[in-house]
Amino acid sequence: MLASLSINNFVLIDALQIKFEENLSIITGETGAGKSILLGALGLVLGERADATKIKNKDQKCVIEAVFKIKNFPLKAFFEANDLDYEDETLIRREILPNGKSRAFINDTPIGLGALQELSQFLIDVHSQQDAAKLNELTYQFQFIDSLAKTHQELLIYAETLNNLKALEKALRLLKDTQNNKQLAYEYNCFVFNELLNANLKEDELEALEASIETLEHTDFIGQALSEAQLLAETDEFGLVESLQKYKSALESIARFDANFSDLASRIGSLKIEFDDLHREVLNYQEQINLDPQELQIKQERLNLLNSLLQKHHVSTIQELILKRNDLVNDIELVENAEAELTHHTQQIKKLNDELLVLGQKIHQKRKDIIPKLQKDLEAYLHQLGMQNARFSIGLTETNQLFSNGIDQLDFLFSANQGGEFGKMTKVASGGERSRIMLALKAILSNYSNLPTIIFDEIDSGVSGAVANTVGSILQNMAKNMQVIAISHLPQIAAKGLHHYKVYKEIFENDTVTHLKLLNAEERIVEIAEMLGGKTKSDSAILHAKTLLQ
Repeated sequence: MLASLSINNFVLIDALQIKFEENLSIITGETGAGKSILLGALGLVLGERADATKIKNKDQKCVIEAVFKIKNFPLKAFFEANDLDYEDETLIRREILPNGKSRAFINDTPIGLGALQELSQFLIDVHSQQDAAKLNELTYQFQFIDSLAKTHQELLIYAETLNNLKALEKALRLLKDTQNNKQLAYEYNCFVFNELLNANLKEDELEALEASIETLEHTDFIGQALSEAQLLAETDEFGLVESLQKYKSALESIARFDANFSDLASRIGSLKIEFDDLHREVLNYQEQINLDPQELQIKQERLNLLNSLLQKHHVSTIQELILKRNDLVNDIELVENAEAELTHHTQQIKKLNDELLVLGQKIHQKRKDIIPKLQKDLEAYLHQLGMQNARFSIGLTETNQLFSNGIDQLDFLFSANQGGEFGKMTKVASGGERSRIMLALKAILSNYSNLPTIIFDEIDSGVSGAVANTVGSILQNMAKNMQVIAISHLPQIAAKGLHHYKVYKEIFENDTVTHLKLLNAEERIVEIAEMLGGKTKSDSAILHAKTLLQ
């Protein structure tokens, strides 16, 4: 329930703090006194969009806080899901900064408007005169019936399953489109794949092939250079092999005179061993060098094939060609396995469709079971509210169509007059009649819902006399199950409240300020007397006010 409301720097309010109690609370005040300001402030706390023009002093921020007692309501799961600290008395704060930006907090933790609006649905229902237009909205009618039929769990499962079905149907459409496109290119893809497969691609082949061809194309030059090297090494008189040996022998011949010459001779020996090994490798290369025109032609043809494939597929490496070949495998398999994939998706869609129809039938039955009682209770309430000939025709038709909230079509029709035709409520019911219908719906709902608080903004529009007294009694009865706050202009209803608040304006130094105060017993008599007879407060008005309060 709403325990308190604090408003600072909002429209005509400098600072206001008010506590609310259980049962039925009434708020009265002259037209324009600021009752709508209170609802506007509360709307911000509940997640409505902020408006910087509502700030009274433009140099300071606007702060609105509401405390809700939620101990007896199953809301801990919401707090856990949104990583919020749970408190039995939860504080919601909304701030509007002078630059127009706003912030929202739950128990001092910042939160987005979406989450705040979600929580608000479990805390309070604010009914305004404009809400009567919802009577013809199918969504609202279904929500009302479902609240009474207790289909919440089934509808959650239905919505999740329907989302899965739509995702599968979308996937099937994409699969069909993809497969149609692939089918058109299937034969070409098979040709290209076989071409790449037959090319027997190897990642590092291109570089090795180019190097081999380079060698083969310069075989004569390489052979000539190796022969020259052989001559330099092996010529009897000036060959490097003979010269190194003579160099070594010369140093060895003088080694006995100085040990350093022995070391130098040893180093020359090591150099000669290394050179001999190098020379043997050169001779091996020389023996292997052999111009083979056929081998050169084969390798050039292979290189031409690879370059042709690279150019054809607009890539620069063999690795990219291999990736292209693998992609083609997937495209070809998609077409070749198309029937199996389509069958699998179709079977899954049928399975979910069947599950939804079963769920829809369960929801339909629960709705169908509650409608006779709803129709009877609605008519009973409206008879009490002076609409003796009011009748409802609530038709629920089961279909095979999957709607967002089940498989039902709903016709929620009304007739206000004896023998009158049934029609949509906004067409056949006056504004006052629609207000009474909405009150009857809310009264019925209060016996089923677990909502902490409901606020009525002039639900008594278009009624007076004995009917007004009945409206007050209905509000009293609703307040046995929940906190009810009613903004009213009728003394009969004002007298029914356990708590009575008055909204009034004061002008101070050319500034208009709105106040809200809880009336004591004497103040309440005066307020109701003024509602009955105006500011004069005649003795008869005072007596009448006391009678109403008794």
